[in-house]
Amino acid sequence: MIELKAGRLRCQLRPELGGCIAGLWLDDIPVLRSTPAALLASARLSACYPLVPFSNRIGQASLVWLGTQHPLVRNNGDEPHAIHGVGWQRPWSELDSDATSAMLAYEHRPDTAWPFAFDCSHSLRLRPGALDLTLALTNQSERPAPAGLGWHPYFDRRPGSHIAFRASGRWEMGPDKLPTGRSPSPGLDADCATLDVDHCYDGWDGIVELRDARLRLRVVSPLTRVVVFNSPSRDYLAIEPVSHVNNAVHLYAGGTPAEALGLTVLQPGETMTAQMAIEVEAD
Repeated sequence: MIELKAGRLRCQLRPELGGCIAGLWLDDIPVLRSTPAALLASARLSACYPLVPFSNRIGQASLVWLGTQHPLVRNNGDEPHAIHGVGWQRPWSELDSDATSAMLAYEHRPDTAWPFAFDCSHSLRLRPGALDLTLALTNQSERPAPAGLGWHPYFDRRPGSHIAFRASGRWEMGPDKLPTGRSPSPGLDADCATLDVDHCYDGWDGIVELRDARLRLRVVSPLTRVVVFNSPSRDYLAIEPVSHVNNAVHLYAGGTPAEALGLTVLQPGETMTAQMAIEVEAD
């Protein structure tokens, strides 16, 4: 376990559990859905984990790339898709850490879960009022490879929770949890108690505001896409800055331009990066 402290903020990490954040607290108030690191059983139950080397789903766990079909592992119970990449299910190593920062790393060799070699670093820095995160992924294979990055933070949904952000489009979700098409959307400005949403938004301006009776939070990122999940039946919501839309590799294989999807094609040795900050104020 790694613990970072800065001002009133405290963050605990479990590198061996998918490089995840176990918890983030302002004094004793959970900023994210938080579990003491020693009690955390899996990255899926954590406060936040990195999405590497893709976010959300690849339909039917089958990757078609440059004319070749690559069967992938169905890595989420009975769901037929591959979901959230491979990093969240693999141990990461600690490269460096001090009282306020840590750098984690994961090195991937081709396997049935992902056929391209890559390495990835995850840098975390805690400062009074914010947690800063940076991911960097390098294609270590000998051929061009699809790549994407993001984070999957879960926020406590307390009474009075309200979410607001601006966007230009929303990718509609079919019953199979895959996008069916894009519709214009201004984003969201809604009470979370009754909001039912599980969509990727694009044209995002890079700021999501989440507030309740105890905290005012901002998720800030240069990324221009964000996945938002909220259900009235859950006591948490997810706000996920991501580099590409859901199921981007299938949509790309079907003819949608990579630029419209945010899909990055890395040449051998090329690197992509992503950044996010979670800013915290007491209400």
